[in-house]
Amino acid sequence: MLYPKNLEEKFGFQHVRAVLLEGCKTKTGKEFVDKIRFSHDRGEISRMLTQTNEFKRLLEEGVVIDLADGIEIFPFINKIKLSGSWLEASELLYLVQYLSKSLSLITFFESQEDEYPSLKRLGENISIPSHLFREVERSIDEKGAVRNTASKELNLIRKDLIDAEVKARKVLNRVMSEADKSGFIPEGMTLTVRGGRMVIPVHAEYKRVLKGFVHDESSTGQTVFMEPTEVLEINNDIRDLQLRERREVIRILTALTDQFNPFFEDLTSVIRYIGLLDFIRSKARLAVSLDCVYPSINKDGKLEIIDGYNPVLLITHKGSEKPVRPLTVSLERENRILIISGPNAGGKSVALKTMGLIQYMLQCGMLVPVGEGSTFPLFREIFADIGDEQSIENDLSTYSSHLKNMSHFIKFCGKRTLFLIDEFGTGTEPKFGGTIAEAILEELLKSLSYGVITTHYGNLKAKAESTDGLVNGSMLFDQQKLEPLYMLEQGKPGSSFAFEIASKTGIPESVIEKAKSFLGEETVNMEELLHQLEKERLSYSQLVIENKQLKQQLSSQIQSFRDKESNLDVNRNKYISEAKEEAKRLIKQANKDIENTIRRIKEANAEKEATKEARKKLSETESKLKLSEKENLVSQEEETINVEEGPIEIGDSVRIKGQEAIGEVLEMKGKDVTVAIGQLQSTIKLNRLEKISKRSARKQDRDQKYKGGIYSSLNLNKKLAEFNSELDIRGKRVEEAFSVIEAFMDDAHMLGMKEVRILHGKGNGVLKEFVRNQLGNLSFVKSFRDEHADRGGAGITIVKLS
Repeated sequence: MLYPKNLEEKFGFQHVRAVLLEGCKTKTGKEFVDKIRFSHDRGEISRMLTQTNEFKRLLEEGVVIDLADGIEIFPFINKIKLSGSWLEASELLYLVQYLSKSLSLITFFESQEDEYPSLKRLGENISIPSHLFREVERSIDEKGAVRNTASKELNLIRKDLIDAEVKARKVLNRVMSEADKSGFIPEGMTLTVRGGRMVIPVHAEYKRVLKGFVHDESSTGQTVFMEPTEVLEINNDIRDLQLRERREVIRILTALTDQFNPFFEDLTSVIRYIGLLDFIRSKARLAVSLDCVYPSINKDGKLEIIDGYNPVLLITHKGSEKPVRPLTVSLERENRILIISGPNAGGKSVALKTMGLIQYMLQCGMLVPVGEGSTFPLFREIFADIGDEQSIENDLSTYSSHLKNMSHFIKFCGKRTLFLIDEFGTGTEPKFGGTIAEAILEELLKSLSYGVITTHYGNLKAKAESTDGLVNGSMLFDQQKLEPLYMLEQGKPGSSFAFEIASKTGIPESVIEKAKSFLGEETVNMEELLHQLEKERLSYSQLVIENKQLKQQLSSQIQSFRDKESNLDVNRNKYISEAKEEAKRLIKQANKDIENTIRRIKEANAEKEATKEARKKLSETESKLKLSEKENLVSQEEETINVEEGPIEIGDSVRIKGQEAIGEVLEMKGKDVTVAIGQLQSTIKLNRLEKISKRSARKQDRDQKYKGGIYSSLNLNKKLAEFNSELDIRGKRVEEAFSVIEAFMDDAHMLGMKEVRILHGKGNGVLKEFVRNQLGNLSFVKSFRDEHADRGGAGITIVKLS
């Protein structure tokens, strides 16, 4: 059950239906769009969703599906059903083309049954005899004309007709030539046909000179078209042959049409099959354009929309830069009624309609624009009280119309009902409206139905805080800019921010203070408490974001450390093994050299020069052994770097957190620190540095010198190779973008970049303004500007570094 009757208009579903109608190319497909109806049959809904999802995959994979667009055969069907009627040759040709494409579709889906089983089932009971195609193609050519070979009789008639026309033309040419010499024929005129008979044009004043019959005259009356007596019999023969030809063609077409008569029901099924596919294709195209998905449907009564978008807003804002905010909301049996509060124009009604429209579309068998993890129950009824339904004819005021709706809700709401109420209890004196609304809410709560209510009444917010089954929700509000954020947060009530908005619009502060005094201290304190809660919530959200980022950075650094540690172990073992092998080789070689030296000394009878040369070679061997031993000791020494606590000062050894290269602090200006790393100087934020012990710094310096300096810029070279000079922060919130931009600009400056690009999008300009403000605070930023209009314009900032 749906209530009221114009529920679709309340949700804006007519816009969705209009897009589907436009997407259908067949009359039957459009009829299916008109027949879209709300359903709570799980099997029917699942079947429709599966069909649409399969066709969506076809579109995404680029598979071309020919649904015979532009060919309508429905008008032909009645002719087939009537005995003795016939389809014209062109109509039979269209029919065959339509059926041939339909058969190809059925064959395609049969061959792809594993991929598209539900689409395959649509054509299972359709039978299209292929011999009908052959008969039509044998008798009718590709231009839609009956072939001469369609029958022997037609072939003979057409041959006789050609002979008669040639004979008549010869006679008329002779008569016309003689008349032209006599000046009877208007200049430039030729033979023509009038009333199916060949005639010649003659000046009107000579029509009684020539013998024959006048069949027509020109619009001016100066020329008449005559059939000379010489061709009268020949034209009679031609006319008779034309009639015989037409009778034979009709006989052939009737015979061909009659062959389709036994398959009338199948032809009707084919039309329905193509129309249904056309309808499903239109739904799939809409799903692709709105990024819709097939969500989970559950039986446990949980309604959870994650990043759900209002389809109407996506349709109407498509092509513009106007953003559409996603909605995340959760209802379940324990918290089944959501009370949404917050400022006017803050998005409460949009959130309400978004929930209703997404649920309605789903139960109409349509994919919906929600995120992964969304799940829905199926409701038997959807009730809505949205907008002003006052009626002059029925003498109903706005408030009376709301109460009439509430009466219906109380009477018919059950545990499988979803109700949506906008501005609950308004239209009468607030004191009484609030109490009546609270009483109605208790009745709705007893019905075990699910619902969403928007309100400003404090007593309803308080009731939601203390009552099982109810949950508060608020539309978020930027208290600094006094602007709504159009985002829903569950778990706490929202403030109307009436005083703040009034102040922003220019109402004097004295008037606002007087209004507060009228309202009462308790109510004002409650509003201030809600404001404070909102500030704390935003602060907490910021901390959560920062904590998440830190956890991600820590996780990344831990993984990097583990990878390096693993590589270090592998390389250390490798180097130790190689060093040992080299030492063994040198010792073996040394032994040989010693033996050879002894042998030479003996052979030379201890001559002074030979002994001296032998001792020199032994000395060289000893030096090699000592060098090998030193390298072996260095390869086994662990590379331990000690991080020290305490403030960083000029002259301290430091390194960038998560990196290995150690530098010396040369200068400090506030939070900007100038560090020398090797031959490179760079300005880095203080919070990105950590203090290193002097011993670790000297050890690394010694190791780098010993190793020939090959590792001194290893990390910087690697970072330079991996650095991307383009940063994309589109979609990020300001607090998320802060640390990302800071780290990116520090790295760009440290690596000596001259120019970088920051992609922030256009949107409402908030993110762009934040980026520009942050860049203005960096001493090493030389200038920044918009990208060229052809390459992104105001959505990209080009930054030049000094």
